[in-house]
Amino acid sequence: MTTIPLIIAGLLGVALLAAYVMVLVGIRREDKQLSLRQAPDGASASLARKVTGCYVRNGVSWT
Repeated sequence: MTTIPLIIAGLLGVALLAAYVMVLVGIRREDKQLSLRQAPDGASASLARKVTGCYVRNGVSWT
């Protein structure tokens, strides 16, 4: 009976770690491509933009 909370905590920890790594990969990807003016090209890039608050709604008109 005491192992069930440990298993749940372990699974939750693994899920949070996976999300954290996904955000780090997305940030690294966006930084290398210098592509903040375009739409994100993948799930990790999209997640990274949403988590960090750095996203573009309808494109950018900068030159």
